[in-house]
Amino acid sequence: MRRVLLAALGLALLTGCGVRDTAAAAPKLGVTSSTPTRATIPPPVCSPEGIGFSIVGGDAAMGIRVLTVEMVNCGTRPYTVSGYPRLRLYDDEQRPIDVAVLHGSGDIATVPGFDALPPESITLQPGERAQSGLLWRNLLTDSDLNASKTAVRLDVAVATDKPWQDVPVVMPNEVTGASPVTIDLGNTGRLGVEAWHRASPQPGG
Repeated sequence: MRRVLLAALGLALLTGCGVRDTAAAAPKLGVTSSTPTRATIPPPVCSPEGIGFSIVGGDAAMGIRVLTVEMVNCGTRPYTVSGYPRLRLYDDEQRPIDVAVLHGSGDIATVPGFDALPPESITLQPGERAQSGLLWRNLLTDSDLNASKTAVRLDVAVATDKPWQDVPVVMPNEVTGASPVTIDLGNTGRLGVEAWHRASPQPGG
């Protein structure tokens, strides 16, 4: 399903958009080398509950943004998840952003596959993963630029009664190794979230 979603939008990661390609602005580490230094993404922090979160993919096309959040069972026992993740967004001054989190696409955009899987209970064995997509439209309909909201920090909770965890806002990049991610809502104030679903097996897994 995720492959269908990515194919539908195209791999159009745009510089300056919510999912930014920073290949042209890689940080200088004070070491001169003929081989560019690649950034690395650390493994997810494993919570006391035995789960960790990361961003594993994203697309930006015609103002529509999609991010894939992945949860891994990094513990030693089976972990069951169902329904939709909870989300909290913060701006660059660590202030909460008021956003309506909608189950499914919420008429934000029509993205093939995003609403295809209904919520279901999934039991993850140690090492197994589940994913959820985040969907929003970068749109500014107000002349007041202060109305535009961009999140640089993301917290996720598996479900209503579960604790919050910080999700590193970086994603894999074939050129640089890692790219920073922002959630550039404009002034739409809406974010669609996909139901948890089992992730496809990783190559070689």
